[in-house]
Amino acid sequence: MAASVSPRQLLLALDHTESFAREDFLSGPSNAAALALIERWPDWPNRVMALIGPEGSGKSHLASIWAADVGARSIAARSLSHLDLPAAFATGALVLEDLGGAGLDERALFHLLNLAREEAAYVLITARVAPGGLAVGIPDLASRLRAVPGVAMAPPDDALLRALIVKLGSDRQLMLDEALAGYLANRIERSFAAARAAVTRLDEEALRQHRPVTKSLAAELFRPSSA
Repeated sequence: MAASVSPRQLLLALDHTESFAREDFLSGPSNAAALALIERWPDWPNRVMALIGPEGSGKSHLASIWAADVGARSIAARSLSHLDLPAAFATGALVLEDLGGAGLDERALFHLLNLAREEAAYVLITARVAPGGLAVGIPDLASRLRAVPGVAMAPPDDALLRALIVKLGSDRQLMLDEALAGYLANRIERSFAAARAAVTRLDEEALRQHRPVTKSLAAELFRPSSA
């Protein structure tokens, strides 16, 4: 007889999609300026703006909120060379995700920025570094990128990190209480990527050992390093 498969085992086989709904965005001092930018649109200092921060800092979440509000299309910067740019600006707004990643088509990006100016369209860029800091070979493109204002998203404070751990657990159908979230927050790097990695490790190890997700399990996995 085949062994039964639990719902949690089935869940592990699927991608764990994070909710990008407005009510699920976790706000705090580290992202207050970025959230304010999204909420005060169209009163922006420039029609092309950038959200700048490390992986997992909430850039895509905020961009998704903005896109839903204004009807913007979202595209990955690496796919610019395959994009019908006039069609991309059909609604007058566009999200350009992960600028600065591998495979950037500089000419396509230059054309996009020029077309945005001609169409008086809004563009929201997400990037890990300021657009003006990107090393590009086209001088006019470098000038355009230096003119793009950016809003930085800082590492989370303690309260936001704990809340993020609880949310990441919820995305994986895990109920992580405040005590467990606090325990993890005190034993990982204060970053969004570290929180995601910690919750993933805890989830997968609990499933592997057929154990509940508890502080006891977390203590085994995240012991303080010895001096």
